[in-house]
Order: sequence, then structure tokens, then C-alpha cells
Amino acid sequence: MHTHEVFNQAPPLVDYNAADHPVIREALTRAGAEEALAELDTVGRAAGSAHALELGDLAEEHEPVLRTHDRYGHRVDEVSYDPAYHELMRTAVGFGLHGAAWSDPRENAHLIRAAKFSVWQIVDAGHGCPISMTYSAIPALRADAGLAAVYEPLLAADAYDPGLRVPTTKRGLIAGMSMTEKQGGSDVRANTTTATPQPDGSYRIVGHKWFTSAPMSDILLTLAVAPGGLTCFVLPRVLPDGSLNPIRLQRLKDKLGNRSNASSEIEYENATGWRLGEEGRGVPTIIEMVNSTRLDCTLSTATLMRHGVHLATHHVTHRAAFGKTLIDQPLMRNVVADLAVEAEASTAAALWLASLTDAKEAGDECAARLRRIGLAVSKYYVCKRGPVHAAEALECLGGNGYVEDSRMPRLFRESPLASIWEGSGNVAALDALRAVAKQPETLTALFEELDGAAGADARYDAFVDRLKNRFADTRQLEFRARAVVGDLALALQASLLIRYGHPAVADAFTASRLDRDWGTVLGTLPSGVDTAAILERATPKA
Repeated sequence: MHTHEVFNQAPPLVDYNAADHPVIREALTRAGAEEALAELDTVGRAAGSAHALELGDLAEEHEPVLRTHDRYGHRVDEVSYDPAYHELMRTAVGFGLHGAAWSDPRENAHLIRAAKFSVWQIVDAGHGCPISMTYSAIPALRADAGLAAVYEPLLAADAYDPGLRVPTTKRGLIAGMSMTEKQGGSDVRANTTTATPQPDGSYRIVGHKWFTSAPMSDILLTLAVAPGGLTCFVLPRVLPDGSLNPIRLQRLKDKLGNRSNASSEIEYENATGWRLGEEGRGVPTIIEMVNSTRLDCTLSTATLMRHGVHLATHHVTHRAAFGKTLIDQPLMRNVVADLAVEAEASTAAALWLASLTDAKEAGDECAARLRRIGLAVSKYYVCKRGPVHAAEALECLGGNGYVEDSRMPRLFRESPLASIWEGSGNVAALDALRAVAKQPETLTALFEELDGAAGADARYDAFVDRLKNRFADTRQLEFRARAVVGDLALALQASLLIRYGHPAVADAFTASRLDRDWGTVLGTLPSGVDTAAILERATPKA
């Protein structure tokens, strides 16, 4: 007699096109970038392949290992990665997800890159960190034409060339960021790392950095206090004469998630750096990098949401309980539809921000203002919603979602990172208010953008009117920054869905998030929303 027969289990979700998601395809088509859909599908089929998903598992399971010395006692300060990590990096660079968009002549280069990056990120979020930092380093490097001329072509090259060698001898480069110190965290003006000018124009950098992601990057952008104040510097890991720059890797961080990415503490022992921008202008210089990484934080969280929805809808479509398939049970439909609405709204906002990057690079000043406030608002709210969404998606699988084989625990562990990276929730919310205070035209531009959806939904109109009134009294703005900035994000997402999204998704969003007929947990959509249409868009196709 057989005692172990497997039935009523969902088949593995592998070998599918992870780019087959309407909100992404619609964004590209709307922008006139239909020619990139085939390119997107190539990334999507690779991301959804059993091979790539296994590479992600291996890179996460076999964590990076720090080697401070070689067998003879020489300092080497190297991190060894599993071969799967290098294959993921090679593929991501080959797809142009790193710095290539900055040299791509297409009108929608940054939107196309964002769509591909978002799709590929389902494989492994950890290697996405150095890919994102390489993308984000280029606008900061442009503060110095000489340094940009040296490094930008190699940061945009289509070759992944790991190993510590003189950067200019390599076929392609990866960039990292080294800002945070233990006493300051997000308050980089509390940094104590010093930079002393040298006769040859370089600087000697001395100090300790608490978090440096991807320390095997070829160049690190760092902040240090020069005679003229906090300044940004470029430090190559290997100096032009072939010697190792004395950047000592002290230890790797033992993190909650993002384990395939080596985050480290480093010590600058009279390391050599070159000034990027004017002395005392370190924050304005590095903010160019920070803004781009904030975009990728928003994209990455939207990716985790969409992937969670795919895993959840796939499971409930194939699993039955109490006489019916889970997807056919009203309360489960409410839950997965609500998850899908959240994921679609977040993705729409992230891709809209990427399109603003294209417009800003083309000289559109209004787009630059919208991007400034939109990044802070969306980075705060979308990333803050990530862990809530991941927990609910995991629960759709029940006990199956709590075991590592489902990949749901990894998704859950990853979900808080983007809310912390590049400024925690409070920092992001206050930065949005700071943008309003220093550049009131950013708020004006945002409200003008929101007015573009006026008249289509009475619930939306009432919500935006209330939101505008909240800025009339500034006395409580800082205390209520999270609430106000969160509502700005909700209004922005609603406006995008009303104007460009599927009517069922827009209706569900405004009926729940704006009309307040929505519980404190996901799965409380009001009656009357078209869950069938929402789920049709959200369910992965073989």
C-alpha cells in the first residue's frame, strides 16, 4: 500500500516569462518604446527560467567569504563569491542593467532599463545592489569631467570583469558607495573620516565606514571631511601603479537578508582618493547617486510585490481546500486581488519615476522637479509597504510559504531593506518635506500632475482636495510627516492608475485606499470591485 502520494500541490513556477505583466508592457508602449518589448521578453524568460532561479538560490545560500590575508600574511582584502553570483552579475551587465542607460541614445533609455531591472530582480536581490550602485554612480561622477571621462565608459561597458586590477586595464567596471559611519548613520554631516590634500592633487583618506556594500567594486564613492568641509571622493580599489589602495575590509555584516551581497565595514588607512566636485559640496554631489539608488529601491520593492503576487496567485490557482480551489473562494480572491492592486500601483509609480529620469536628462525642468519630490514620496511609501505585502503573500501559501523551499522566506527577509537603504522611513518622509520647503515649486508641480486625473473619480477628487488643505497649516507637518507624505504617495499612485491603468485596478485602489472603506490589513477590498479583471492581470502565464 502506498503511504506517500503527492497531490493537491501547486507545480513549480519556473520556465515562464516574468516580464509578462501588463503594467510594465503598458508603460513601455505608452512611452513609445514598443521596440523594447522583445528585449524585455528576453530578460523575462531568463529571469523566469529554472536555471536563473537556481543561480539565485545558490548565490543566497553560499554567502560571500572575506579573505583579509593570503597564505603568506600579505593583506589582500578580498571577498570570494559563489560562481552563481558571478554568473548573475555577468548576465545583469550583459542585459545593460548597470550603467549602460547613460550612454544609450534611445529616448526612453532609463525607462527601458528600469523595466528590465525590475523584471530581472526576482532572481536575486543581492547582486542587484552593485548593479544599482553602478547605474547610480554615473550622474555623480559627472561632477568632474576628467573622472567621468576615465570611468564612465567602463561603467557602461557590456563586460563584467571581476577581480582587483587597475580599473583602466579592465573591460568593464562596477562601482560602490561608502558613506555611512557608526556615529552618524543617515546623518552624514556627522562623519569624521578625513581627507588631506596631497601635492599631486590626490587626497589621503583616513577613517572608518560602518556600511560599504559590494566592497569588491572597482571604485568606491565616499564622503570625507576635507579642509573645505564634507566632500565626495572617488577611491579605486587598485591604484594606477598596480598596488592595492589601503582600504581594509574589517568584517562582513551578518544581515537579515540580501545575503548574496557582501556588506562590509572598512577602514581607510591613508587610502588615496580623488576629489569629486568642490570641497564642502559632498552632499549635493553624492545626492545625484542617492536619488538614482532611491529609484531602484522603489523599483526593487515593486518587484518583490509583483513576484509575491505571482507566487501567491500561482499557488491559490492550483491548491484546493474545503471543496473548492482557493482562487474560487471569495475571501482568498479579495486577498490576492488586494495584493495585486498594491503591486500594480507601486510598479506604475516606479516606472513613472524612471520615465522622469529620461525627461530630466532631456532638459525638462518640470520633470526634474517632479522627480525630486516623487522619488522621496514614493521611496518612503512603496518601500514601507514592502514587508506588509510580503507577509500577506507568504500567508497565501500557508505553511508551504514558511519553508525556505518556497522562496517566500527569502522574499520576506529582503522586504525591509529598501525602506532602510538610502534613508529609513523617517529620513525619506522628512526629505519630501524638505524638498517642499526648499523648492516649493516641486509641490506645485506635483499637484499640477495630480490635477491631470481630476474629474474622473469623485473619491479621488475629494482626497486630493483634503490633501491640498493639509499644506495650508505647516505647524504639524513634521510631526505628521509620515501621514502627509504617505497620502501624497497614495494620490500619485491613484492618479497614475486613473489616467493610465486598468479601470478595475484604478477603481479598486480609489475605493479602498482613498475612500477609507478599507481595513488595516490587505484583503479588505470593498464589495463591487472587479477582482476577476485584477487577477487576470496579476496571474503569471506559462
